[in-house]
Amino acid sequence: MGNCLIKQSHRANYFLVRYLYFVIIFTLYILILCFNSTIVFLIWTHKNLHEPMYIFIAALLINSVLYSMIIYPKLLSDVLSEKQMISYPLCLFQGLSYYTSVGSEFLLLAAMAYDRYVSICKPLQYPVIMNRITIYVCLILAWLIPAFEALMLGVLYSNVKLCSFTLTGIFCNNSVHKLQCVPSVAISIYGVVMLINIALLPLLFILFSYIKILKISYQRISYHCCREVRKKAVKTCLPHLLVLINFSCFIFLDIIIVRLDSDLSKTIRLTLTFQSILFHPLLNPIIYGLKMNEIFKHIKILFRSLSLMLTSI
Repeated sequence: MGNCLIKQSHRANYFLVRYLYFVIIFTLYILILCFNSTIVFLIWTHKNLHEPMYIFIAALLINSVLYSMIIYPKLLSDVLSEKQMISYPLCLFQGLSYYTSVGSEFLLLAAMAYDRYVSICKPLQYPVIMNRITIYVCLILAWLIPAFEALMLGVLYSNVKLCSFTLTGIFCNNSVHKLQCVPSVAISIYGVVMLINIALLPLLFILFSYIKILKISYQRISYHCCREVRKKAVKTCLPHLLVLINFSCFIFLDIIIVRLDSDLSKTIRLTLTFQSILFHPLLNPIIYGLKMNEIFKHIKILFRSLSLMLTSI
């Protein structure tokens, strides 16, 4: 009788912990959706924010929402389930969708870096270069290129023979690579090429763009107008750099840990994974909302109007 009560108590505590995790993760998921959607809504509804820089920010935040929708619904389901199960096709779809979103993030940040470069280093040519066609082309390519490369990778994965059906991560990402009986040379080579195309090359382009911006700004520091340019460069580039550094650290750690079969403990692996899926999509709107003055102004106006509505009810 005593052992039965102890087992029931342990089972009750087990489910209580699971529900607590569910509430925490669900709350963070709702915050991610609300924060990102709010800034996208503000950019969409205010004409003074219909500029290339803010359009790219809106695209980046939409990508953060998609990034979260790929992971969170299945994660929330797993938290409530005693057995975490997923079919191989669905796991493959989740992993490829995840890396499509990752690639789009890097390409959108590259487009933002180019926009800042043209705006600060070639201000007279800015309206001509960054026209609507350029913006649309950048947005379409930022989503289509990673999707196409991920689709090709999916075709290669669909033909491999699996020997293991146990994943070490909390969602399907690069760990799918370990399920193969014999590691495919074609998949390994294509994975490296894909990594270079959608992550490394955009990253190098971004760094090159910001180095050029800082170099030109400091070369002309003696002129008052160019001091203003330098100030503008720092204020507008800093949020992009913060997002880039944050995102790059999480993604490259994710890739390196799996590919090199690191001996990191399970706790550290889970901590790094949770950081990338919880904090990154939540930090993006916070960074842009606080650091971009025009967006911050509209956020304050929105909160004032909401508070007036609530007080009048």
